[in-house]
Amino acid sequence: MKKRIAFLSVSFVFAALAMVWAAADVTGKWVAQVPGREGQTNETTITLKAEGDKLTGTVSGRQGDSPISDGKISGDDISFAVSRETPNGTFKMVFKGKVSGDEIKFTRSMEGGQGGGRPPVEFTAKRAK
Repeated sequence: MKKRIAFLSVSFVFAALAMVWAAADVTGKWVAQVPGREGQTNETTITLKAEGDKLTGTVSGRQGDSPISDGKISGDDISFAVSRETPNGTFKMVFKGKVSGDEIKFTRSMEGGQGGGRPPVEFTAKRAK
């Protein structure tokens, strides 16, 4: 019985380590040309730091730096949110991405304030060298 418990304990440790090792390496700076409302693009820098399955960092653009919240990483899938205050209220941008080497293919959706009702935007961020 003790051997079985020890085996199961070791198995769980290896499974947990495998999940951490399998997570994509997203720590660093990523640069994207994000489509705007009127067809123009805006350069956005996304700085990420992964610690296990948690993701922290900032999104920087024309409106300065904004901290990310609710950051998660699972394998090659990442997600996080950024909230911004505007004269029209607070709105939240939700980013969901799939990592492939030195690129992240993102879908960004908007919630609340001036962002509600806008269709999602797709863009690709590339790792800054």
